[in-house]
Amino acid sequence: MARVLITGASDGLGRALALALAEQGHELVLHGRHAGRLAEVARATGGVALRADLAELAEVRRLAAEVTDRYDTLDVLVNNAAVGFGAPGSPRELTSDGIELRLAVNYLAPRLLSRLLLPLLRKPARARIVNVASIGQADIDLDDLMMADGYDGIRAYRRAKLAMICDTFDLAAELAGTGVAVNCLHPATLMPTTLVRVAEFAPVSTLEQGLRATLRLVVDPALDGVTGRYFDGEREERVRAQAYDPAFRAALAARAAALTDS
Repeated sequence: MARVLITGASDGLGRALALALAEQGHELVLHGRHAGRLAEVARATGGVALRADLAELAEVRRLAAEVTDRYDTLDVLVNNAAVGFGAPGSPRELTSDGIELRLAVNYLAPRLLSRLLLPLLRKPARARIVNVASIGQADIDLDDLMMADGYDGIRAYRRAKLAMICDTFDLAAELAGTGVAVNCLHPATLMPTTLVRVAEFAPVSTLEQGLRATLRLVVDPALDGVTGRYFDGEREERVRAQAYDPAFRAALAARAAALTDS
């Protein structure tokens, strides 16, 4: 059985994934921001609850340090926590680090957390990083990474998810041959989750569809050795052209490293 860390495990897809993995007997490390909901999931699954606000880079580092203090190995990291589109007409928000909120939580936090936990993920013969991305992607303007000009919550979300996909491809290449596989997916379209309800969208897919696709990337032995891929549900697909441009990805990574000092 695997030791699995799930971010955003207190609600929605993360909660469903935790419950499914617990039924299979896996050892769970559960991250969430809402203490009460996180405690409920921990009680239901037998997992260890670790609360952190991933909008703050210091909290990302604290979470990684707490995991490292508690455990010497990690088999799977599921970067699931996210900030959605927001309510219609919501204004642009900056974190205490001065970073646009969706960029911070949906891209910089998983990027930093993955790298901080690599020493634990390298210990097993095989390990996996699963990034929960989206089919909703938008081209990234490196000259306005914080979206100071013409902010829109949906576009901010989509840009951050494309950035996450870019980092998936980069990290997979960096870790080639190490036994650590890095993949990303769009689990399902507009599942009935809090993020979708807040945005006032009607659900399209079921939570079970998204769970099935995500669970596959976490545990399916047929995917041993498969890395650097993007999946739409259970099908491998292509994404926007920026993600396949090495020069663009390098420039984006340099911006991210400067923002996170990593």
